[in-house]
Amino acid sequence: MTEESKAFLESKKTAADLLNFYNSDPRQQSFNLLLLGEMGTGKTFLARSARKPVLIHSFDPGGTKGLRDLINAGDVIVDSRYESENPMKPTMFEKWQKEMDRLSKAGIFDHIGTFIIDSSTSWAEMIMNNILKKAGIPGQAPRFTHDYTPQKTLIRNFLRTCLDLPCDFILTGHLEPNKDEVTKQLSFRYATTGKGTFTIPTLFDEVWVMEPKETAKGVQYRILTQSTGRYSCRSRLAAKGLLNQYEEADIKSILKKVKMPCDDKTKLIGD
Repeated sequence: MTEESKAFLESKKTAADLLNFYNSDPRQQSFNLLLLGEMGTGKTFLARSARKPVLIHSFDPGGTKGLRDLINAGDVIVDSRYESENPMKPTMFEKWQKEMDRLSKAGIFDHIGTFIIDSSTSWAEMIMNNILKKAGIPGQAPRFTHDYTPQKTLIRNFLRTCLDLPCDFILTGHLEPNKDEVTKQLSFRYATTGKGTFTIPTLFDEVWVMEPKETAKGVQYRILTQSTGRYSCRSRLAAKGLLNQYEEADIKSILKKVKMPCDDKTKLIGD
């Protein structure tokens, strides 16, 4: 056998091995989403349609009260201990970090359908509180070069950890207005620290915006999956026209539409 033939066979084997790895890689079958929206647009409401059981780490005070029926039914599990923190004596980041480590080591996420951090705004604030505490200036204004850089690093590191979990992952976030000084047009972008506005969305397959519509029958919750002049969105699931620009606010319905896993896992509370 010639050297060229050997190289070709080795190339075929490498290609086959990579294809097998890709098809068996759970991350290629997982669903991850950066869900953005202004206050009251239904971001937390969308959890009703996620693969269950849903585990929410809630950082926004009272943010999950609208899910009480699903919480009582065991479809949604909420860890709300992170909703309240004294910036002068912050402790929540260390508690959350230990809890994430415990859940991962115990294999809890294997039995969770969807893990949600709600919201990234309050979550990032908790991280900054811990940084300021370690710097000996709790409750004070962050220093640009000293504090924002480690915050951005921690945010990206923890997001990569969450994106590797054996379940779907959703990070909710708020929008901030941005006015073009030339055209005077108003647009909205992800509200986070510095360049994270642009870099954090690149970590996610899906970046959607909740944009409800007033109808004669009341508010219609809907998801914007493709960019407009007002909002920036992206959907890798929308390839080949599988998704419309606006979709009904139903995650499992969308997953079914694009032939992604959409079944719930076994309920952990009740039944």
